[in-house]
Amino acid sequence: MPLTDVDGIRTAYEVIGSGPPLLMLSPGGFNATMTNWSSFGRYERLRMVENLSTRFSCVIFDRRESGRSGGRLEVLGWDSYAAQAKGLLDHLGFAGSHVLGGCAGCSVGLALARRHPAAVRSLVLFSPAGGPRYRLSQQARFAVHLAFLAAEGPSAVVDLARSSGASFSSDARVGPWAPVLRSDPGFAESYSRLESGVHARIVAGSARTMFDRDTVPGAEPEELMNLQVPTLIFPGDDDSHAPSAARYLQECLPRQTYVEVAVEDQGEELVRERTLSFLSQVDG
Repeated sequence: MPLTDVDGIRTAYEVIGSGPPLLMLSPGGFNATMTNWSSFGRYERLRMVENLSTRFSCVIFDRRESGRSGGRLEVLGWDSYAAQAKGLLDHLGFAGSHVLGGCAGCSVGLALARRHPAAVRSLVLFSPAGGPRYRLSQQARFAVHLAFLAAEGPSAVVDLARSSGASFSSDARVGPWAPVLRSDPGFAESYSRLESGVHARIVAGSARTMFDRDTVPGAEPEELMNLQVPTLIFPGDDDSHAPSAARYLQECLPRQTYVEVAVEDQGEELVRERTLSFLSQVDG
């Protein structure tokens, strides 16, 4: 599995298939690894990489602070994740790419399209993460990490991340940098020496900037209304992927196609055919 440096951050990636590039922004919240396309929840049965790589060069990667990729102790945000995605496309020599995001990957895809519109030929937004319950759960996760950090200090976070193997999603105490604490001894050492107040401000800033609204996070409605990228939207329907989040995108995006199909009917064949048909229309 190749590794490359993107803006000083180790990035693990893979290119599968052949044809025009299709950048795939992994689902899984703060554990957004490339393997989630074949193992995470409903994505396992949808087999998106297998089905789309017959026509496209599917670019999959571990998002920063996930899997084998590295990270940096700084205020996290959707633009930070988009910068990694753009850097990977540049590394591969792809001036423009179709982009498919799953779950929170939709927010990354929208950030990429807003900041680098020439790099995004189209967007496929599958089960966008968002909604009031999603905001509350994410902010609560950061609050748990902050409380543990205040009580035990950064060294205890490092020890717990290494001993438990937990992700931020499964045990909020370990924080969003847990994978890097396990894989990068130098990062773990500098993390453990950081003054707790500085760390707390970084964590609090990340929670506030990433989860500041009761719909799809990270995208101002005025920015979405000005976005001229053709977009296909598959709605979700649970506490983390509220139907209202997908409808918000339908309302704001001027060049969108909304898939009026219930989640339980979004099977492998339908998702494959709707996605390939949409991408063919864009390319045609």
